[in-house]
Amino acid sequence: MKPPAFSALTVCGLDELDRHSGRGVTHVLSILDPDWPEPQAFEDFDPHFRATLRFHDAIEPGPRVVLPQKPDVDAILAFGRDAGDERHLLIHCHAGLSRSTAAMLMILAQAHPHEPEDVVVGRLLQIRPQAWPNSRMIGFADERLGRDGRLSAAIVRIYAARLETQPDLAETMRRLNRGREVELGLGRMT
Repeated sequence: MKPPAFSALTVCGLDELDRHSGRGVTHVLSILDPDWPEPQAFEDFDPHFRATLRFHDAIEPGPRVVLPQKPDVDAILAFGRDAGDERHLLIHCHAGLSRSTAAMLMILAQAHPHEPEDVVVGRLLQIRPQAWPNSRMIGFADERLGRDGRLSAAIVRIYAARLETQPDLAETMRRLNRGREVELGLGRMT
């Protein structure tokens, strides 16, 4: 089966959605917190196909935390496969940094199964340079795509590069209960 040849790929956060209403978006994957209201920005978009997943941007269990699960990753991969050729795919979450970049990375890895992980990560970073992909989601995608942990290793290199240029990011990510990702990135830097 031929992978989709998207005409454009976009990752953004909620506060950026209105900038994309006139850009010919045909497919939208929304990843929102479980109780978050539907974004009103889509009222200004041209007709498009949209799917919404609801889970928190978390990698560790906690009170009232809805973690991303394998069926969520399966749904993301199916959305990427079903989007079709020559489409403009927009993926968003709250900030456009973690859940959405993880989803984009797995769709890219699926669309380019023979490309090395660092090449696929390079594609992601061209789309969204500030990416910090959710490691739990990528772990499931690694398994589903038969990448044997190589996608997970590639995102650790993203963490290391981000922490090298933005050391203050470590404290922010720890505060968000993402310390395990910070430690992986810091370990890669040494």
